[in-house]
Amino acid sequence: MASKTLIIAEAGVNHNGDINKAKDLILAAKEAGADIVKFQTFKADNLVTRKASKAVYQIDSLGKNESQYQMLKKLELNIDQHKELFEFCNKNKIEFLSSAFDINSNNILNELGLKRVKIPSGEITNLPYLRHISTLNKEIILSTGMSTMSEIEQAIEILESGVIIRDKITVLHCNTQYPTPLSDVNLNAMNSINKTLNVAVGYSDHTLGIEVAIGAVAKGAKIIEKHFTLDRILNGPDHKASLIPEELKQMVGCIRNIEKALGNGVKEPSKSEYENIIVARKSIIAAKKINKGDTFTNDNLTIKRPGSGISPMYIDDYIGKTADRYYEIDDIIRP
Repeated sequence: MASKTLIIAEAGVNHNGDINKAKDLILAAKEAGADIVKFQTFKADNLVTRKASKAVYQIDSLGKNESQYQMLKKLELNIDQHKELFEFCNKNKIEFLSSAFDINSNNILNELGLKRVKIPSGEITNLPYLRHISTLNKEIILSTGMSTMSEIEQAIEILESGVIIRDKITVLHCNTQYPTPLSDVNLNAMNSINKTLNVAVGYSDHTLGIEVAIGAVAKGAKIIEKHFTLDRILNGPDHKASLIPEELKQMVGCIRNIEKALGNGVKEPSKSEYENIIVARKSIIAAKKINKGDTFTNDNLTIKRPGSGISPMYIDDYIGKTADRYYEIDDIIRP
């Protein structure tokens, strides 16, 4: 059976700065069967200039009246809130994870004792940030939206310059457009990353629906990350391109089914089909009455179901031989 896919339910900033909504998202992720619920850790003052414009998808969701800084400022979670959510996750037996967008934010998460570091796509060219991450002996999940293969390779080399080994890195293929058009997904790039860089791969999905994430699992993704929200009509930058809890649960169920269907890769009859071998396959059968001492020929032998006798693969071994018993029409030829 295929190894279990790690499913990250990306709450991101869909809590809208409300700790209670964040807790509701945690409970929804747990109910859906996700392994991890992930948030985002940042200080707007450290992340973006006061004059930076919003992305087109953010403008489409929220309009142009506020800057990116003003938008993000309302979505921050403070240190105490992080601790509260971390403990809430432990209580509800789901792993807490967050993407840190600067070194100080990463230190906050490190002090909480997270077992993994999630590097967001926008930081893949942030040399000081990557150097800092390289000092942390943790599992690394690296998102690669907007990246070239050479940029991914360079980021991995920087991470490996510290205490991190490649076996602890999983690279997520990703497209940083919300929602991602299907024509831009390029899911085969995930496999190219795996082959070119000899690294475990996964997929961070920003398409609408669940089919692309499921397809990524069939193509070998070890990790799936998917945005979700309590309600797509909520006011915020990511709600419209997120799954609602019922859809997240459906995605998790489909992924678990795909894992079962992938199997161990050995081509052999399965337990469930053994009983059909006799029914569906054929044997060497008497086409006419054959007396003891008659010679087997192409005229008095035929091939029919059931498959409980001699395999037709051995028909050449019987043509020209002498029958050692009497056969009625449709009798199975015996060795």
